[in-house]
Amino acid sequence: MNAPVVVVGSGLAGLSAAWAISPADVVLVTANALGEGTASAWAQGGIAAALGADDHPGLHARDTFTAGAGAGDLDTISRITNLAPGVVRELVSIGVDFDRRVDGSFDLALEGGHGRNRIAHVGDRSGAAITAALAAHVRTLPGVHVREHTELLRLLVDDLGAVSGVEVSSARGAEVIEARRVILATGGLGALFAHTTNPLSATGRGIAIAGRVGARLDDLHLVQFHPTALDVGLDPMPLLTEALRGAGATLLADGRRFVDELRPRDVVSAAVWDQLQEGRKVSLDARGLPEVTSRFPRVAALVAQAGLSLSEDLLPVRPAVHYSMGGVTVDECSRTSVPGLWAVGEVARTGLHGANRLASNSLLEAVVTGRAAGLDATDQEQRESQLWPAVVAPADPLIIKHLDGPAGHDDQVLATVRALLTKSCGVLREGEELFAAVEQLADLTDDNAGYVGWLIARSAFLHGASIGAHRRIDDRTLAGAA
Repeated sequence: MNAPVVVVGSGLAGLSAAWAISPADVVLVTANALGEGTASAWAQGGIAAALGADDHPGLHARDTFTAGAGAGDLDTISRITNLAPGVVRELVSIGVDFDRRVDGSFDLALEGGHGRNRIAHVGDRSGAAITAALAAHVRTLPGVHVREHTELLRLLVDDLGAVSGVEVSSARGAEVIEARRVILATGGLGALFAHTTNPLSATGRGIAIAGRVGARLDDLHLVQFHPTALDVGLDPMPLLTEALRGAGATLLADGRRFVDELRPRDVVSAAVWDQLQEGRKVSLDARGLPEVTSRFPRVAALVAQAGLSLSEDLLPVRPAVHYSMGGVTVDECSRTSVPGLWAVGEVARTGLHGANRLASNSLLEAVVTGRAAGLDATDQEQRESQLWPAVVAPADPLIIKHLDGPAGHDDQVLATVRALLTKSCGVLREGEELFAAVEQLADLTDDNAGYVGWLIARSAFLHGASIGAHRRIDDRTLAGAA
């Protein structure tokens, strides 16, 4: 066979890429079993799409742009929101059983930042249901070769800087897979923070590996905090879905309501943080919601594991890192600045989310970008080998940290990164603290966790103006200074 496309990662974005590539040959490399251990499978809410009679993709686009603090790319937002209804229907065609009303229409939920009910869901386990259905479908497709329990170590490039293969590690040891086309779908970086709702494997490995071969990276300071992580001492922190607040659950500080719960996540997280800093106890109150445990069984089970009841108890919450809006910069076909390399899902910076992701846009983005990359990578085989039509600008040479071999992995480095980022890059940030973190992390960049931690802190330090999820308490623009 011709050299296959290599897809790294089997969350919804990676699975969507393989789906689009078939029946051409694709090697799907995944660190766990297919579809497992991914943030996609943990998503509770669903997929945002303008499916209601009172809705339109233009309204979805407007809400996305507004939630992103006006920092999103309008063309990208329009393109992805226009595709959203079709994405939901394609998923139905492969067996995703979205919840329906009696008349057969989609049972659309409301979440923060949305002006309409537009979240297509499967109970409160949408990510797990969608990922499982697509994983099962991908296993049946011709041309797909799945390599489970195989971890990406590094990308290989030729003398011209184009992708030439990947080095991976599995039970059989380290090996090289030759490939001129690689799609990164390695997920986010939330586990680099001490308070996170992400799988602990989400340490930004794909960002580090792409950055080391010269891929452009942008907006790494834009890290979203989810306002309602269950604060019971668990790592990662259980997520209390936005849909609870959409259904009417309220946030209380020492028993008193203090915020409009359906504002965008950055606004609600900042409000919760303010209350915590004042020494108040913040809780989510879902006790008044009808049939709450049957409507949200997965959340009820998570809460019960902590010894609490969703229907009877106030639930202690705090903001926790949930999603990265930044990452490997890509164009509309998911091409990076490195010839032969595509990036999809949370590892990518597409411009959809701006400075703050609108709820339930991530699974949508994963499917759209994954399919775009898969189709483009298949087309790339037909092009002249030296032609790389990406429009992404070159990377900043100051942030490229080349290594001769795979990066190190040290649990102590990871612990240091988590402590430093939590202290310096939390809900509120300050210049001197950020500079100190940059200085300390600069010595750790031979480790992938240290490298990405340094990139996040450096980006946050260099962006002195507050926007969306990036809030600088020393923002001089607020006082009218240049």
